[in-house]
Amino acid sequence: METKPPIPRAVLVGIQMPEVDDVAHAASLEELGRLVKTLGYEVVAQLSQRREGTGAGSLLGTGKLAELAALTGGSGEVGSMAPTPKSKARARFEGAAAEAPASAPDADAGRKPEYVIVDHELSPSQIRNLERATGAEVLDRTGVIVEIFHRHANTREAKLQVEMARLKYVAPRLRESSGGGGRQQGVGAGESHLDLDRRKIRDRLAELKDQLEAVQRDSDNRRSARRDQLRVALVGYTNAGKSSLMRALTGSQVLVEDKLFATLDTTVRILQPETRPRVLVSDTVGFIKQLPHDLVASFRSTLAEALEASLLLFVVDASDPTYEAQLEVSRSVLREIGADAVPSRLVLNKLDRVDAAGRAALVEKHPDAILLSAHAPEDVAALRETIIAFFEASMVEDELVLPYAKQGLIGDIYESTRVLAEDYNEAGRVLQVRGLPGAIARLRRSLAAA
Repeated sequence: METKPPIPRAVLVGIQMPEVDDVAHAASLEELGRLVKTLGYEVVAQLSQRREGTGAGSLLGTGKLAELAALTGGSGEVGSMAPTPKSKARARFEGAAAEAPASAPDADAGRKPEYVIVDHELSPSQIRNLERATGAEVLDRTGVIVEIFHRHANTREAKLQVEMARLKYVAPRLRESSGGGGRQQGVGAGESHLDLDRRKIRDRLAELKDQLEAVQRDSDNRRSARRDQLRVALVGYTNAGKSSLMRALTGSQVLVEDKLFATLDTTVRILQPETRPRVLVSDTVGFIKQLPHDLVASFRSTLAEALEASLLLFVVDASDPTYEAQLEVSRSVLREIGADAVPSRLVLNKLDRVDAAGRAALVEKHPDAILLSAHAPEDVAALRETIIAFFEASMVEDELVLPYAKQGLIGDIYESTRVLAEDYNEAGRVLQVRGLPGAIARLRRSLAAA
């Protein structure tokens, strides 16, 4: 029977800055643990240190570094980057030692963690220093998020976006191989292996940029076709329940998982039961604290669904004690892309996990918020009515005359407006409609066109 590979083990490391309180620090480490779990790793230990900053060469003080090394089986010493000179006799001695049979592993002792995951962005030199001291592979928070995005991307656009962000993250962290930075011969002569790798990354980034621009032109065209339709975008922190709410509002089988970043690709579905004019609902990529700037930039096209929506629903996990900080992260990302001007409503989700006292506190603190559970049909129905009422307030009634020669446009009229009454005269079909001013103006232009 084929044995499964062992689950990778990881130690979490956090630096508590003076301005960060204990609750926020603990919440940040807990979130990092969920990110690591999403990667499929097992968190076996956690280590924290209070420091004035994160600029030290090995990030941690000497004592904490030794404590971390004891967990991972490392030496605890950063040491020199220069290779140790070896005589032929020493090489023969080390070779013989390597060939000697190892003692049987102690099953009770357990495996040492293979990864050290740091809750901060690290410089390339800090990563190298920590790896030499711990003997484990080191990832910072950005690296973990980029890797999760890489694994979860499904559509061509998302895959291109994530590969670009991943290469931008990897490029400054490239290092020479242990064999040395020898020069290449032939094409690219005079370049070291490191120079060649970096040039390949630059070339690949240029290629990806061209491919992404072509894909995004198609996405822009699709969004342009929906411009005069009623659009709601679900936005918010990752794992706040946006996809569950999307499924409840639209009856669609979108992916719902209790994982961070389960959704990376924007999904657009019709609000059910369907209205006239119909309402489109978009489920967007979730946000997270310290979301890498390259990922925000890469997903700017995906987030354009929020920018071009008529209404934003900020979905928040009301059962999370740090929900207010998560809401501020979501708002700051949307400010960054200019979507903060779009009308919005706050939706406090997962109310089924909040006790009566907690609900009362939420109502007092956020009197205008919509409190619901995506799993309660009556709550979802009330939200649907709220969405419809929002759009109804912006609608106007008007009259459209559809010439007999243009009856092919009747489907567009019924899709973009609500037809209140129909009549006929010598000019054509006369329709009393109710809809958004922009949609009615577009229909008038279509009717007037030769």
